[in-house]
Amino acid sequence: MRKYIYSFSAALVLAAGFSSCVKDKYLNPVSQTALSDATAFDTKPRIDGQVMGIYSGLKSGQLLGGRYFIYNDVRPENFLSNDGNRVTARAAWEFSETSGDNEVNNLWAACYTTINRVNVFLEGMEAKGNAVAGADAGRFNGEARFSRALAYYSLLQFYCRPYWDGNGARPGVPLRLTAIKGGGYNNLKRSTVGEVYQQILADLNYAEQNLLLNNGTAILNTTRAHRNTAIALKVRVYMSMQNYTAAITEANKMVPAAAPFVAATGVPNALSASLASVYSTYTTNESMFSMPFTTVDPPGTQNQLGFYYMPLGVGGANGIFYLNPSGVIADAGWTATDARRSFVITNGGKQWLAKYTNPGPFLDWTPVIRYPEVLLSLAEALVRTNNTVDARAVALLNAVRNRADAATTYTTASFANATALTNAILQERNIEFLGEGIRSIDILRLGLDFPAKSVPGFSVSAVPASSSAYYWPTPSEESRYNALID
Repeated sequence: MRKYIYSFSAALVLAAGFSSCVKDKYLNPVSQTALSDATAFDTKPRIDGQVMGIYSGLKSGQLLGGRYFIYNDVRPENFLSNDGNRVTARAAWEFSETSGDNEVNNLWAACYTTINRVNVFLEGMEAKGNAVAGADAGRFNGEARFSRALAYYSLLQFYCRPYWDGNGARPGVPLRLTAIKGGGYNNLKRSTVGEVYQQILADLNYAEQNLLLNNGTAILNTTRAHRNTAIALKVRVYMSMQNYTAAITEANKMVPAAAPFVAATGVPNALSASLASVYSTYTTNESMFSMPFTTVDPPGTQNQLGFYYMPLGVGGANGIFYLNPSGVIADAGWTATDARRSFVITNGGKQWLAKYTNPGPFLDWTPVIRYPEVLLSLAEALVRTNNTVDARAVALLNAVRNRADAATTYTTASFANATALTNAILQERNIEFLGEGIRSIDILRLGLDFPAKSVPGFSVSAVPASSSAYYWPTPSEESRYNALID
């Protein structure tokens, strides 16, 4: 099984910066593990190894290995800080990031490291690898382009204004599509938000057309992109662009018209009957894309979700963020018998999130995309497009709620109007994806204010959508080396 876990060396992936010759074989021995750009695409196993290396870039603890989710979780109202250490996301929680902060620089660097791995790979495939890979070339390129799309989408959530502000016309991030293999590539202006989104969609459209319908095993269908994974990410992207018609079109490719809403093509993605299994076995058909970990390939110190969210001392956790008693857990509509309440535990007079309970080194897989997100996005898009209490949207909402709370079933009569139904869907997302990085994405895409919050002795005011604190500053390291960044 370990051959599917992303533990490949970066040397296998970054075929860059190689010396032109070796003058002395003793002073400059030939590496037995690293591959030169001349041989990295000589065999299909080497090509596949590079694809796995791209995934390992996404799985960095500074990105989808943990930190990306933590920052997205703690900016909104559901978590309170139990630790004033800026190294462990306090700055993100209190909206006090500066250009020199580690979190601002490290997330940016992790995204662009992954992007450059993709660019190096795609150029190598064009030069030699496509011919070597044969029928598998499209799949390999599709996985790479899916990964690049996900990295760029991650950047857009932190470093620029949302799409709704100017319909994508505001400054985005540098759109790097050429492999950096040496000096002279640093200077690049920001593309617009819209231009970056268009590249993301181009990558995902390619991925959809070239990825396998089914990767063949449960673990591969969870840890490597397949066709439905690309479609699901497109749904998320279109929701962030407020293009609800396109989101419906994409979601309908896999979601049937009526319950039980098992994906009609490709991997039979569906809600797991057991909610607990989603966070323990990790490879249910509900988990469309996750970052896996093993004892030899842990998420890294101070990056792990359980380390942040479990109480101090429990399994070695540090108890850094606890649940806000005035946040989503205060919702009376989230009933006591709802299975998702089992993830809320009490310790030391505070409530904590217990979705990620493996003790140190905290090997819980990080859930990047789960099928209920597609269902709830489709429900929301239907209501916003039709401006009615849409019956199918209610059925999709019920599918997610009933899996955890069989006693609560909505009807169209449960909602006075389309706004009431939309609010119920958004709150369902808030409950369902608590601790999975979705709440901040929803706030940003809808132009909502980040709510005020406080802990004893310290308060954070609400952050309106017009505030400069709504997004992060340009990293100081990027400004240092890129003379064209603003």
